[in-house]
Amino acid sequence: MSIANPTPRNIPDRLKGLPERVFKSWETLLVVVMVVIFTINSFASPYFLDPWNLSDATFNFTEKALVALALALVIISGEIDLSVASIIAISSTMMGMAASHGAGAPELVLVGMGTGLVCGAINGWLVTGLGLPSIVVTIGTMSLFRGLAYIILGDKAYTEYPDGFSYFGQGYVWWVFSFELALFAVMAVLFYILLHRTSFGRVTYAIGNNPVAALFSGVKVARVKFILFLLTGLMSGIAAVCLTSRLGSTRPSIATGLELEAVTMVVLAGININGGSGTIPGIVLAAIIMGLVTFGFGLLNVPGIVMSIFIGLLLILVIAVPVIAGRIGQRRKAQAH
Repeated sequence: MSIANPTPRNIPDRLKGLPERVFKSWETLLVVVMVVIFTINSFASPYFLDPWNLSDATFNFTEKALVALALALVIISGEIDLSVASIIAISSTMMGMAASHGAGAPELVLVGMGTGLVCGAINGWLVTGLGLPSIVVTIGTMSLFRGLAYIILGDKAYTEYPDGFSYFGQGYVWWVFSFELALFAVMAVLFYILLHRTSFGRVTYAIGNNPVAALFSGVKVARVKFILFLLTGLMSGIAAVCLTSRLGSTRPSIATGLELEAVTMVVLAGININGGSGTIPGIVLAAIIMGLVTFGFGLLNVPGIVMSIFIGLLLILVIAVPVIAGRIGQRRKAQAH
C-alpha cells in the first residue's frame, strides 16, 4: 500500500507590511470603485456636481447605512437580522399613533427608539434565550412587525406630525450638510470605536470565528449577541425617526425592501456573511457607493425596478466572486505543490 506524501503547508513567518496590506485591502478596492462611479456620474449628468444635488444624494443611503452599521456587527458575530425594515415600519407606526395623541417631537424620538429597542429585545431573546436560528426568527418577526403595522393602520396613513419633527429628516446642520449625514458620521465613529478599539469588538470577532471556542474561553456569547440585536433594533428605531421625519407621513408599507439594501451594503463592505471579519470603514465606503449608484440612476431617470434588479445582482456578485476567487486560488496552490 502506497502512502501519499502530505501536502506541505505554507505558513507565513511574518506579517505583511503596512503598504502591502493597505494596497490589497477590500477597502482600497471600494475607494477605487467609488472614484470610478463618481467620475462616470459627473460625465453622465451636468447636474451631478452641484453641491445641493450631492447633498440630496446622501439621503439615498444615510438611513440604510445607520441600520447597516449595527447589522454589520450582528453578521460579524455569525448571526443575521432580516427584520430591520419591519422594525422601522412598526416604529414609524407607533410614532404616528403617538403624534395623533398630541406627543411632541422629543417624545416621538423616544417612542421610535423605544419601539426599536423592544423589537430588538424580542429578536435577541428568541435567538439567545430559546436558541432559535436567527434567520428563521427574523423572517418570522419581519412578518410579525410589518403585519402589526398593517393591522393598526390598514389602508390609512399618519400625516400629522408636530412642528420641529421635520428637522431630523430634512434639516441641515451647516450649508449642504444635512442632520442625517452628520448623525451617520457620528454613529460611524462610535461604531468604529466599539468594534475596533474595545474588548467588546474583539469578543464579537471571536464569536463570529468560533462561538464554541469563545464560550470555553469565558466569553458570555449569549449576552453579547443579545446586546447586538438590541443595537440593531435601536438603530432601526433611529432610522425610523429620520425616515418618517423626511417623508412627513407613515404608511404600513414604509421602508419595504430596505433589509435587502442594508444586507447588500454590509456584504459589499467586505463583511464575511459567515461571520468573523469586516470593518466599519468598509460600511462607510459601501454606503457612499450605493448612494452614488442610486443617485446616478435617478439622474438618468432609470426606473426603480431596474435599481432593484441591480441591487439583487450586486448582492449575488459580491458574495459569489470572493468564493470563486478563493477556490481558484486553492486549486492553483494545490497544483503548484
